[in-house]
Amino acid sequence: ESAKVRDLYKRLLERTSHVKVWISFAQFEGTSGIGDGVESSRDIFEKAYGQLKEQKLNEERVLLLDAWRGVEKEKGDAASLSKVDKRMPRRVKRKRMRKDAAGNDLGWEEYFDYQFPDDEDKSAGALKILEMAAKWKKNDSDDSSSDDDSDDDDDTMLLRGGLGMTLVDE
Repeated sequence: ESAKVRDLYKRLLERTSHVKVWISFAQFEGTSGIGDGVESSRDIFEKAYGQLKEQKLNEERVLLLDAWRGVEKEKGDAASLSKVDKRMPRRVKRKRMRKDAAGNDLGWEEYFDYQFPDDEDKSAGALKILEMAAKWKKNDSDDSSSDDDSDDDDDTMLLRGGLGMTLVDE
C-alpha cells in the first residue's frame, strides 16, 4: 500500500508541483509505520525547496519551510531544526509604482516580500547600500544636530523609497 501511495504522489508531482502536494508527500514519508521515515521526508522537503527556489515562488517556499519546521519540531533533533530555521526568510516591506490600464501612474503601493538567506548574494548590494545610508544618516544627525538640515529631504527620500524597499524585522 505504501508503495502505491508513493507512486501516486510521484505521478501527481509530474503533473503539478504544487507546494501542498510536496508538503503532503513529505509528511506521508515522515509518518512512522507507513512512510520511509524522517530522512526520506527531509529528502522530499529538500527537493521541493530546490524546485520552488528555481521557480522563484517565495510564498510557497515560506509555506514549505513552515511545514518542514513543524515536522522537525515533532520528529527531528535540534541540529535538523536549526538547519531549517537558518533558511527562514526575512520579511521586507517594499514599494512599487502602481499603474492603471492606460499606463498612468496611480501612486506608490507598499507590499511585503520575503528575503531568503540563500538568495542574499543577488540583492546584498542594494541592502548593503540601504543599511550604510541609514547608518550614515544616524551618525550625521548625531554629529550635527544643530546644523542646517536643508538636504534632509533628499536623504529621507533615499531612505524611504529611493531604493524601493524598507527593512522590517519580525
